[in-house]
Amino acid sequence: MNHAIRIEGLSKKYGTQQVLDGINLAVEEGKIYGFIGPSGSGKTTLVKMIVGIDSPDSGTVTVMGEQVPNLKLLQDIGYMAQSDALYPELTGRENLMFFASLFGLKKAALKERIDYTADLVQLQDALSKKVSAYSGGMKRRLSLAIALVHDPKLLILDEPTVGIDPELRQSVWHELLDLMAQGKTIVLTTHVMDEAAKCEVIALVRDGGILATGSPDELKMKFGASDLEGVFLAAGREAE
Repeated sequence: MNHAIRIEGLSKKYGTQQVLDGINLAVEEGKIYGFIGPSGSGKTTLVKMIVGIDSPDSGTVTVMGEQVPNLKLLQDIGYMAQSDALYPELTGRENLMFFASLFGLKKAALKERIDYTADLVQLQDALSKKVSAYSGGMKRRLSLAIALVHDPKLLILDEPTVGIDPELRQSVWHELLDLMAQGKTIVLTTHVMDEAAKCEVIALVRDGGILATGSPDELKMKFGASDLEGVFLAAGREAE
């Protein structure tokens, strides 16, 4: 089994708060892997460690065989943060062109990828507008397009569908499943259980630890629950 990500003994404190506590997990290549849990559970810190934006107090993160942080890996990683990191005085197209240029995309390839990602997130008609005029949902859609523009092997998406309408959310998930079928690995965080149910594997995150991992069906069977809400509640009671 090939693993896109391996995490061993990962711990992190901010001041006196233990945000991550001895995390061990492995993410298989070509899967959609979801971290689910409430706000403040440690999901965002965990994905930042995988990207290499933040450093652990102890433990290691290995991505595609390389220990992070590692600048070389960024060419193969598409990252969508929970907070949009966009240039408001540039247009949507200019934002896409700028970020695409960081990955060395040129001319025909650049235009093709911008057209593809803009179509995916349904922003074709808004690319000429300044981002300062975008709604919150449009900014999330542009951030997702930027994460995809360089055709990365690994996608790391922190709450990717927050603020996106249900119809577009369905379209985005259709594309994520198609990307997985192409062999790409996708790691995402969510607190929406119907989205978690679409993941191949999920990890239940609470208080900086992993309560359980497995496919949605495996976890429902393990905890005798009919849905993932029941799984999370049962796993939490078991951990107390």
